[in-house]
Amino acid sequence: MPFTLATWNINSVRLRAALVQQLMTEEAPDVLCLQECKSPLELMPLEGFATLGYTHVVARGQKGYNGVAILSKLPIEDMGDKDFASLGHARHVAGRLENGVVIHNFYVPAGGDKPDRTVNEKFGQKLDYLTEMRDWFHAERPEKAILVGDLNIAPREDDVWDHKKLLKIVSHTPIEVDHLSAVQEAGNWVDITRQDIPQGKLYSWWSYRSPDWDAADKGRRLDHIWATSDISASAHSSRVLRAVRGWEQPSDHAPVLATFDL
Repeated sequence: MPFTLATWNINSVRLRAALVQQLMTEEAPDVLCLQECKSPLELMPLEGFATLGYTHVVARGQKGYNGVAILSKLPIEDMGDKDFASLGHARHVAGRLENGVVIHNFYVPAGGDKPDRTVNEKFGQKLDYLTEMRDWFHAERPEKAILVGDLNIAPREDDVWDHKKLLKIVSHTPIEVDHLSAVQEAGNWVDITRQDIPQGKLYSWWSYRSPDWDAADKGRRLDHIWATSDISASAHSSRVLRAVRGWEQPSDHAPVLATFDL
């Protein structure tokens, strides 16, 4: 049975609950994974989402920061979470659909401003987080799984507006790209978005700092949908909903969608 999955860094689920409901109404993905919810679980506006059919929730909340949630029309079993790099942050949660597919929802640390762990603790935490992801997937060898989320890295040259200018900017530095590649290889993950859209510039994030983000178009593809190689061929119809970045009081991220026939 086909199902459509969406991932979106919402940048406060309480502040932007109406936008989440708008996406649910207009696009109606079967599963919606949110990152940076910035809310404890008990304060997330889940009742409003349930009225639109999203009655199944697997989530981890945190007051004011981080937070990840899987909102589903389909029954889903809570498969736990991992505290990579021992940060004590709500950055990962996993759930299993009735068809056996395990969904991992990640919010990888942004890494601060300077790409040097000797002067920027947050950058070191990001690299450590990715290293522990790599080691976990190497040990567990996931099967029939989908990984989504704000991974805070734009790996390809055409995932950023200017490759050369961003080589020393956090999210596109070679060391981050290498770490993300190691995670991908360890889990035998396939980049579904680029499987379906293999060529051309593609972004999912545009900074709030740009007065006219759409015209300037200085974006980065930070949000990803991956699948293990045993199910990657069943994926199709990937999209980045760029127009959502232009909604009223938006997140600085746009939703990314993919459909799977499983």
